[in-house]
Amino acid sequence: MPRKHNHIKKTKVTSLNAPLVSPFRVATGQHDSLENILFSIELADGTNGFGEAAVATHITGETIGETTKNLKTIGQWLVGRDIDDYLKLSAGLHERLPKNKSALAAIEMSLMDALTRQWQIPLWKFFGPTAKRLVTDITIVIGDLKETQDATRQYFQQGFRTFKVKVGKNFNLDYDRVMAVHRVAKNSKIILDANQGFSADETLRFIKMLKRAGIKPVLIEQPVPKADWEGLKKVTRLAGIAVCADESVSTLADAAKAIREKAVNAINIKLMKTGIFHSREIALLAKANGIKLMIGGMMESSLAMTASAHLAAGLGGFDFIDLDTPFFIKDGRKNNPYLSSNGVYDLRKVKAGIGIHLS
Repeated sequence: MPRKHNHIKKTKVTSLNAPLVSPFRVATGQHDSLENILFSIELADGTNGFGEAAVATHITGETIGETTKNLKTIGQWLVGRDIDDYLKLSAGLHERLPKNKSALAAIEMSLMDALTRQWQIPLWKFFGPTAKRLVTDITIVIGDLKETQDATRQYFQQGFRTFKVKVGKNFNLDYDRVMAVHRVAKNSKIILDANQGFSADETLRFIKMLKRAGIKPVLIEQPVPKADWEGLKKVTRLAGIAVCADESVSTLADAAKAIREKAVNAINIKLMKTGIFHSREIALLAKANGIKLMIGGMMESSLAMTASAHLAAGLGGFDFIDLDTPFFIKDGRKNNPYLSSNGVYDLRKVKAGIGIHLS
């Protein structure tokens, strides 16, 4: 007997704000607090689903005002529609929100949270048969030498063993900061993230200096401006370490271009850039072509971070895990029993949906 129309009864848009432990600084700007947007839906049977839009104006150009307005407008469009047609709804979202992907991500997240709650399965089962255990890196934000040393020492003592060092702001200070992380976090892996802050030649010089000092990072992320594809290819060709695209790959078409032109060795997948379904497609496309995968995010609460963890844990094959922003938010791990103090995501205990209950 076919099921009745499984429609969306109502939607809601609210603020999702929280103080940070300290400013989160990257080469292009900084977050001083968590200022995100919560999007929720209710189905006809009373099932709820939640999604988060993480607005990073200094990276994507999106704004809180624009995103709030779009979420309210799309929320009205969704009411009465059948959630079982989630792929059709996703296609409609991509048509309507081509320049506001954080809004798209929040809506897709809420749809899949509601559906998998209704199905009484954890979200990761939508992507694969088992939930791989994930161990996130920890980010060392741009700051002075003492801030870098203190943060590294704290997180090393907490149990982290992969450090993602933000660079691209001050060449010489960045070099000293990476050296400091290497000294304090002995035998740990180091990832560099320039957030578009270097040129290709500066990147190659930076890596060469580190290698002379006995440091070989496992990866450098987005070393050059996002539109500098030739610079990206040059770094990939000559750096001698893995090179990852982040800002350069913000669509499925970008991912195809990066793979076709052999521009990078790895791609950073973020729900806030491409939503849930296109993120899955990018992951499958990359894996089919031997491209390494990173799962990352913007400044996100445990809701969006854990949704990303479900994608990576269910699909598997992610080489770099960068889902650490709950550690930068005051009480960021509250109501998240799946993330340990040393950065381990274990989603096997999730009973249904994303598993994060906001209060």
